[in-house]
Amino acid sequence: MNNFEIYNPVNYVFGKGQTEKLTTLVPKEAKVLLAYGGGSIFKNGVYNQVKAALSGFEIIEFGGIEPNPRFETLMKAVQIIREHKVDFILAVGGGSVIDGVKFISAAVKFEGDAADILRKRILFTDLSKVIPFGTVLTLPATGSEMNSGAVVTIEATHEKLTLGGSALFPKFSIVDPTVITSLPKRQLQNGVVDAFTHVMEQYLTYKHDAILQDLFSESILKTLIEVGPSVVENPSDYKLASNFVWSATMALNGLIQKGVPSDWATHMIGHELTALYEIDHARTLAIIGPNLYKVMFDTKKEKLAQYGERVWNIKGNSAEQIAHQAIEKTIEFFHIMGMKTKISENAENIEKTADFIVNRFEERGWKGLGEKQNITLEKVREIVEMSY
Repeated sequence: MNNFEIYNPVNYVFGKGQTEKLTTLVPKEAKVLLAYGGGSIFKNGVYNQVKAALSGFEIIEFGGIEPNPRFETLMKAVQIIREHKVDFILAVGGGSVIDGVKFISAAVKFEGDAADILRKRILFTDLSKVIPFGTVLTLPATGSEMNSGAVVTIEATHEKLTLGGSALFPKFSIVDPTVITSLPKRQLQNGVVDAFTHVMEQYLTYKHDAILQDLFSESILKTLIEVGPSVVENPSDYKLASNFVWSATMALNGLIQKGVPSDWATHMIGHELTALYEIDHARTLAIIGPNLYKVMFDTKKEKLAQYGERVWNIKGNSAEQIAHQAIEKTIEFFHIMGMKTKISENAENIEKTADFIVNRFEERGWKGLGEKQNITLEKVREIVEMSY
């Protein structure tokens, strides 16, 4: 097992009716920026719950944070915070809103071009350099409610880039599984596949001796396989909803990544598809992931076979046979979850997609991706072209 440190200061508040605890969780006398997305919180009652819990607080609202939050939009919120001397942010929404708030938190006191936060992957570790924030989760998928990472799109250049650092953990996150009842089916499908792929990025690498970490990952995968199709059809079932929501948090709160190698190439390629074609993030992962496993089969086949045996209960005459079947079972699961696993099923005029992505990676100086840095630009091209 690799050396590691684990630090996660988030006060994770889980269960029915927990939004009322905002009254005690938000610092007294705080001037609050209430940040949200396109307005779903008005339909599902969360807005009213939040406002009731924050009665007596001075609140400035900022709506309109997009799916795949835009740098340009977030900078408007940064300006509001500076002008009104806001000292706490409350993100009410899914991963995009929370990611956006992490950027806002980092950008308010940043000196220089705020786009450099993304382009230079600046890590924020000094709490005095950020604005504290909390979250009320309305859409499980990204784990952003319990981690310190975020992804933001610069619309002007079609770049989808990351930021993070130990100073960007939420102070608290309220997670009420009942809120998923009002979510569209497509968003629930995306949430399951997003969480599933988060686990795969940290698990499906190569054999190592971190026994417990593998078992953690496999248990999350098996839970998502068990509850995923059903929760999409019946999100009001609290057993299904609570296990789905907790699995999505556990998939990317940092725990299963400790002491083990991780990949993340599927995400890095998938981000480019979202930036190019506005394909839902989870659907880019369903497109790229299985083809990455095929192209990198020789270096991943031992772990693929373990995954096939332990997660899918596949029996076979050889590790290689089990590994191939495991990829096919993954594709089948993605189809069950409503994913279309080809770029051409999600976008038009895709002929130069591979050229664009390879060129973009070259410009950034990325020569090798993955847990062994052996996913070369030639391999990236092969993965993308196989995904057409």
